[in-house]
Amino acid sequence: MKKLKKTLVGLVIFIGVLILSLYIFKKDYLLRAVRITYFNGHTTAFLDDYKYFDNRIIQKSNQPQPWNLAKDYNLVKPTDRLEQLHKEMGTVAFLIIKNDSIWNENYYDNYSKDSKSNSFSMAKSIVTASLGKAIMEGKIKNLDQKVGDFFPEFKKGKSAQMTVGDLASMSSGLDWDESYYDPFSITTQAYFDENLTPVILGLKSIQEPGKAYKYLSGNTQLLAMCIEKAVGKNLADYVSESFWKPLGTESDAFWQTDKKDGMVKAFCCIASNARDFARFGKLYLQHGKWNNKTILDSAFVAKSVRPRFKESPQYGYGWWLSQYKNKQLFYMRGHLGQYVIVIPEDQLIIVRLGNKEHKNTNTNPHSEDLFVYLDESYKMLGKN
Repeated sequence: MKKLKKTLVGLVIFIGVLILSLYIFKKDYLLRAVRITYFNGHTTAFLDDYKYFDNRIIQKSNQPQPWNLAKDYNLVKPTDRLEQLHKEMGTVAFLIIKNDSIWNENYYDNYSKDSKSNSFSMAKSIVTASLGKAIMEGKIKNLDQKVGDFFPEFKKGKSAQMTVGDLASMSSGLDWDESYYDPFSITTQAYFDENLTPVILGLKSIQEPGKAYKYLSGNTQLLAMCIEKAVGKNLADYVSESFWKPLGTESDAFWQTDKKDGMVKAFCCIASNARDFARFGKLYLQHGKWNNKTILDSAFVAKSVRPRFKESPQYGYGWWLSQYKNKQLFYMRGHLGQYVIVIPEDQLIIVRLGNKEHKNTNTNPHSEDLFVYLDESYKMLGKN
């Protein structure tokens, strides 16, 4: 009994010292990470983790505009390969929208058209759209406006030349470790820290900005902070007023924050449903117009879906870029395989939300599952 008591006292002391050390070395965010992620049976961020964070509400439209359903809605069944992939990857929603109507729509694992799930980095496309809106409204000069105009912390050294366009095109040169599974990476810290502002304002440029693409979530977070300063309101409200309401969304969305009434985690973490996420694909497919009204400048949309750097054709400004059978496509992309894929030539939008993705096994910047979703969707369309 004495030995057991001694062991328990030692364990308590060890845990106490460990927790104290985390606070001393400013790694206390790991306590939150363990509580939210590991205690819920996961090893990384997950689809419904928004329920464990504080959120700001992106308010839905007062005049919702439901999607049209095609005359042959859901008459063609998913291919066997597609259903197999859905099962393997834990897909929860899969939509095929053709010619402005939902042609095929399937939900899994007790999800429905109204179910919310975390979009992860798909939010980056929405933040970049907000940049375009702020420029359109004259609240930000242009893509070449210096970040230092908003935050004097970035008026020195290499950072002095960094622009909002560099942030949007992932070419800031900032020091950032884009690692999702390393508990000590700054990406993990940004996800779980309860005071994100000093984390971002403490970043330094280690490379000359505007010269080369390097995907960093910190870019989008800093961009969002610039937008908020420029428009004078929190980004969730700005997105609601600029997009969520005008696009006729049918549901409120949640945007995770670092703390109650805090800053949105702009590099990720808008929780909504497949139908409402698809509206951003439609907006860009229509060159920034919605119901013949200009929501976003067409020149900004066109620039967003073209590569900034010839050496990095996979990325524009907030959107991923690729080709499929000689057809241009652009897409929103998030951790664990969240996609809103747009193929303009065929007036096609494909949305996939789910729990897993195929990891790249080569230098291809696009995940392997992306092209399986495309292949099988076109097989289904070919049966029509």
